[in-house]
Amino acid sequence: MDEKKDFRKETKQYFDKQAKDYDNSADGKFVRCLYEEIVKRAVSFPAETVLDLGCGNGNIIGLLKKEKEARYYGVDLSDEMIQEAGKRLGEDVRLETADAADLPFSDEYFDLIICNASFHHYTNPEKAVSEMRRVLKTGGTLILGDPTIPGKWLRKFLNWGLHQGNTGDHRIYGKQDIVPLFTGQGFEVKNWKYIRCRTFVFNAVKKK
Repeated sequence: MDEKKDFRKETKQYFDKQAKDYDNSADGKFVRCLYEEIVKRAVSFPAETVLDLGCGNGNIIGLLKKEKEARYYGVDLSDEMIQEAGKRLGEDVRLETADAADLPFSDEYFDLIICNASFHHYTNPEKAVSEMRRVLKTGGTLILGDPTIPGKWLRKFLNWGLHQGNTGDHRIYGKQDIVPLFTGQGFEVKNWKYIRCRTFVFNAVKKK
């Protein structure tokens, strides 16, 4: 891993440039396959407070608002994405520019957290998981979706290649890589599902 690269800066710059036409970009089209599964899972929980972590232009919250009444919050590293989300979602959704490793919320505030196609950008995944746990209520659920590549050595090669680019992608995870990050911090991982072989979704419940 290239620790000298500023992945946070690259991520912000990359998505600031993508924001206005994100839905038509390669990234925007790629993650669309996760929306149906994430929304289906999210509406099944009796959540009053919902955080979309890495909310982008607000697509997930927009879909959820049609299906589920709740207080919605969204954070993203990209100022431009937050601006686009604000145009779509209106003033009843609280949107902030923030880092997943330093969330601007009090302890045990949310019933449900959604993190879609964002985790692979996090340069400090342990701290991000710690922050998710901190702001999630005991018994609350995190729904996480992210891209993957089957095969340990293929992922290793791909991750090396990602570090040569400028998209801010830090690491693509396999099941054996990402699950211990959550179980090691007091989550119970449930309902793992692959979608089209190149993405996955799972639930993580915060234990006492």
